[in-house]
Amino acid sequence: MKRWGLLCGVMLLSAVAASAQDVSKVEVFAGYSYLHTSISGTTFTTNLNGGSASLTFNATSWLGIVGDFGGYYGGVNSLGNGINGEVFTYLFGPKATFHAGRFTPFVHSLFGVAHSTAGSAFGLDTSFAMASGGGIDLDATQHFGVRLIQADYLLTTLNDGANKRQNNARISAGVVLRW
Repeated sequence: MKRWGLLCGVMLLSAVAASAQDVSKVEVFAGYSYLHTSISGTTFTTNLNGGSASLTFNATSWLGIVGDFGGYYGGVNSLGNGINGEVFTYLFGPKATFHAGRFTPFVHSLFGVAHSTAGSAFGLDTSFAMASGGGIDLDATQHFGVRLIQADYLLTTLNDGANKRQNNARISAGVVLRW
């Protein structure tokens, strides 16, 4: 009876080791992003369109380190003055992934900087940025997937730091490649 228990234990550990090898070490995402931004304490809001990309190095089957980069573009009509602007984000942090068949949900907390070129009205600015959120990928093959949605709360402090905090919502979708 002890041999059967030992054999079952060895088989279980072998299965866990084999499934851990199926997880890719590197993951690349690229896609469309929508950014809705608002400045705390004001009625100023704007919608920006652009793209984002991320590079993930998976240390384990469930934990990875992410570098996330985004560029968002658009215009605002403020008091009859059209202002074109750009926001770029450079974020880094941990990502937890949960494998559930063909679906791969994830959560992350990212920290870094945001850079704005909001035209002559606001000038150039670089500030602290933080994103917290997650999403879900649909795995089409072992090396290719579709990010169905990624939704993040994106905090920035552009144009006057803590006095003008931007509470942003970022929604992304695109393709995922894995190696």
